[in-house]
Amino acid sequence: MNITALILTAVVVSVTGLLIGLLLGVAAKKFEVEVDEREVLVREELPGNNCGGCGYAGCDGLAKAIAKGEAPVSGCPVGGDVVAAKIGEIMGVSADAGEKQVAFVKCAGTCEKANSKFNYYGVQDCNQAVMIPGQGDKGCSYGCLGLGSCVKACPFDAIHIVEGIAKVDKEKCKACGKCVAICPKHLIEFIPEKATQIVRCSSLEKGKDVKAVCEAGCIGCGMCTRQCEFDAVKVENNLAYIDQSKCTHCGKCAAKCPTKVIQNQL
Repeated sequence: MNITALILTAVVVSVTGLLIGLLLGVAAKKFEVEVDEREVLVREELPGNNCGGCGYAGCDGLAKAIAKGEAPVSGCPVGGDVVAAKIGEIMGVSADAGEKQVAFVKCAGTCEKANSKFNYYGVQDCNQAVMIPGQGDKGCSYGCLGLGSCVKACPFDAIHIVEGIAKVDKEKCKACGKCVAICPKHLIEFIPEKATQIVRCSSLEKGKDVKAVCEAGCIGCGMCTRQCEFDAVKVENNLAYIDQSKCTHCGKCAAKCPTKVIQNQL
C-alpha cells in the first residue's frame, strides 16, 4: 500500500468518525430525558433501605414522587424527622413530620396465659398456619400465632417472638409497615411512640368466651370506660379501644382493668 492510499484511508476513517460523533451528539440532545435536579438531591438524602414502607417500590420511586409533589417530604418512615427536614429544605416546604409512629401487637396471649387447641408441627409461618382447619393452634381465633412471619419480614430486627407472641422493640421500629402487611390476623397496627396506655387484645368475642381461652384477653366489661375522665376509652364489639389523641396517660383505665389487658407501657 502506498502513502497516498494510507492518507486517504485515514481521512475517510476520521471523517466517518466525526460524522458518527455528530449524529450521536444530535440524537442524544434530541432524545435527552430531563431529570429533575431535586429528585437527585432528594434521593441522596434517603437512607437507601428500599424497604417499601413508604408505599413505593424503593427509594428511587419515593424520590421521584416527592420531586413531583405526589408524596410528602416526610414520606420516608425510616429517615424520620431528620431526613424529612433535609428533604423539606430541598423542596422548599416545611417538613411537618408529626409524631413518630411505632408498631405494636394487639395480643397478650402468651404461652402461659392462652390455651392451645392442638399441637402444631407444621411450617413455622403464620400465613401457612392459618390455612389449616382451625386457623392455627391458638385457642383464641384472634390471637397471635407466634410463628414469626412478622419477625422474618422486619428489615430492622425490631420484632421478636417472646413467650409465644410477637413483641415490637419500639427503639428499633422504623414504622415501615412490613410486619403490619404480613400478619394474617391483622394484629399489628401503628400507634404514637409516646402512647402509654394500650389494649393488648383484638378479640371480638364475648367476655365468657374470651376467658375460656385466654387469661389476658379483654372481656369488654367497661371498667376502663367508667374510669376515664377524658372520653378516651370506648368499648365497641366487646373490645376496649383507646383514642390516643384524647389519652392523657393518667393510667386509671389500666389500674382498674381486671384482666390487665390495658398496659401502661409498650
